[in-house]
Amino acid sequence: GIISLISLAVLSYERYCTMTRTTEADTTNYRKTWTGIILSWTYSLLWTVPPLFGWSSYGPEGPGITCSVNWHSRDANNASYIVCLFIFCLVIPFAIIVYSYGKLLCAVRQVSSIHKGPGRSREQRILLMVLVMVVCFLLCWLPYAAVALIATFGKPGLITPAASIIPAILAKSSTIYNPIIYVFLNKQVSEML
Repeated sequence: GIISLISLAVLSYERYCTMTRTTEADTTNYRKTWTGIILSWTYSLLWTVPPLFGWSSYGPEGPGITCSVNWHSRDANNASYIVCLFIFCLVIPFAIIVYSYGKLLCAVRQVSSIHKGPGRSREQRILLMVLVMVVCFLLCWLPYAAVALIATFGKPGLITPAASIIPAILAKSSTIYNPIIYVFLNKQVSEML
């Protein structure tokens, strides 16, 4: 899940950089691509390994079908890890996504105000893609984060195993939605289909 979140943030930033760059991209140089992949996986590992060494723990999630961070432990060790995960693996990636797509949208608006006509439809298409990406990100990950925070800091037993199933499924299925969004809302890809 964390690699999915971080990858979305890296992709949004890379898309912003690519779209706003004045020079033509070098499609034969994969150094930036590999750097983004390695940084995404390294950052994700930094946040998934600590429970193996005692900062929080992993355990059964919901009805015991899957494994996740132990949300139900109320000690400071676990609570601090949940808060850090929330900040560094949800809030910061979401801020990067909003910043990158917001800047990209501003750049497209500037260009379309100079070049009237076809630029307007491109701006609307990018705006739609940005809105869909952000809404899907929030729909997939916010319920999961909310359940984790409520289970950690709320009244004991408030989140039942049955109530945690849907947020977990939404979060874990987010990797399916993003390629679909890119394929159907990216004009170059949809024209090839």
